[in-house]
Amino acid sequence: MDLSPYLEALRRDFVSSAAPGGEDVTRTAELLAGSIEAAIRLSMMEVLSAAADEITDELDKSGHPATVEVRMRGRQADLVVTDAPAAAPAPPPTSAGDSGDVARITLRLPEQLKEAVEQAASAESISVNAWLVRAINAAVHHGGPTPGATTGRARFTGGRRITGYAQA
Repeated sequence: MDLSPYLEALRRDFVSSAAPGGEDVTRTAELLAGSIEAAIRLSMMEVLSAAADEITDELDKSGHPATVEVRMRGRQADLVVTDAPAAAPAPPPTSAGDSGDVARITLRLPEQLKEAVEQAASAESISVNAWLVRAINAAVHHGGPTPGATTGRARFTGGRRITGYAQA
């Protein structure tokens, strides 16, 4: 969003309001308008940020968890809408025979698979261990791949992201 047209409109209105005072007052108004432009631009950014916060709150209340941010690119203010990631599904219930004890195993993975697991865990903001436990649990309890199966792939993804810009 280019703030320049709004700043120019404010400058014009300010200078034209000084016109009845004569040429010296008009010249003083022009000088003042130029010197306070940075302060006005900052105030406009604060207004945009407050509006973005209010819109984010209203979206959250309406059941659409998204955030609205104001990002500066040079002298341009961009409004960016980001859809919040979906909440991680609750872990499946444990079986009646599960005592809750934790066992440690060593798992050897090809480097590319390890990197993919790390990226998937990072995208969901959880540890690699938590991601692996959830993936294995889902495979075992929800009809996932059976041992020895060579077809099919399970793909675990995080939330969605929506990005956009608003114009006035």
